[in-house]
Amino acid sequence: MGLEDEIADLREEIANTPYNKATEAHIGRLKAKLAEKKEKLENQSSAGGGHGYAVEKHGDATVALVGFPSVGKSTLINALTNADSEVGSYEFTTLDVNPGMLQYRGANIQILDVPGLIEGAAGGRGGGKEVLSVVRTADLVVFMLSVFEIEQYDRLREELYNTNIRLDTEPPNINIRKTHKDGIGVTMSDDVSLAEDTVKQVLREYGYVNAKVTIPHDLTIDELVDAVMDNREYLPSMVSVNKADLIDKSYLPTVKEELRERDLDPDDVLFISAEKELGLDGLKDRLWKELGLIRIYMDKPGRGVDYEEPLILFEGDTVGDACAKIGGEFDERFKFARVSGQSAKHDDQQVGKGHELADEDVLRIVARK
Repeated sequence: MGLEDEIADLREEIANTPYNKATEAHIGRLKAKLAEKKEKLENQSSAGGGHGYAVEKHGDATVALVGFPSVGKSTLINALTNADSEVGSYEFTTLDVNPGMLQYRGANIQILDVPGLIEGAAGGRGGGKEVLSVVRTADLVVFMLSVFEIEQYDRLREELYNTNIRLDTEPPNINIRKTHKDGIGVTMSDDVSLAEDTVKQVLREYGYVNAKVTIPHDLTIDELVDAVMDNREYLPSMVSVNKADLIDKSYLPTVKEELRERDLDPDDVLFISAEKELGLDGLKDRLWKELGLIRIYMDKPGRGVDYEEPLILFEGDTVGDACAKIGGEFDERFKFARVSGQSAKHDDQQVGKGHELADEDVLRIVARK
């Protein structure tokens, strides 16, 4: 029996096993085994070669446009960036990943127009595995839906999930430490609903014999499996709905209801028309916010503050991160820095590398001679 058959059998057994306390540990073991075999199959596929979609990351951040064929991704990227992606009214116009660069508020945001996904992409249909491998490298996933096919969202999220991309969530906060004796010891907070035996069964499937496990919060079996595996990517996402110019006002309530059915707030969704270039300013602003970008104006000795070409960082970044991005002598010869702006207690506050910066701070780095 091949790996694909084994995976199909495991999925069937999981689907046919009722979930309760008595079966929880058994289901946990099955799901752990399923994840392991899927990873083995992926590794075999990767080793087999084939056409790849490796794209080198450039700029300050990378966005992956994810959507089914003919949803308008190529038209959008051409409207937003300097890319030249072929546009057609038929499926599979884009056969290679086509990167473009959006310049916005001093930042260079790389946008990847990846080939249109089809159902079953995670299993390899339509070159889907190669496409999804590119999505994993992005800083933000942008779902692009047709206003007439909101249900595409369900299938797109499923394809990403099946290729180990976890959206809009944090990695489970679990500590696993291998030991030399005493078997598997589990320490859990009171709000954890999983049975201790379930946790042990999952860990045993991954070869743990002796270990200390600490679980401080509640989680599902799937999240437990994710925590043990080391190939999950955790990415933020947002949703844009294209072709909004084509819908009648009377149809808009139907669209909004379809969004709510998928736990999407219509007020948070960006309605755009890539062809008519409507709503693109709002989309750019939303990309900036979702990426969590900030502008740092460098105070350069003898030249003053450079407001034209800011240093672009992410929210939460520090003076040390700024030094690392600038590179060279600033990182190695750093003495102290002076900061003015939202993050400073007063103008020209003297700070160290650990100081967290804020949008539009002015930063001067003082280096040792």
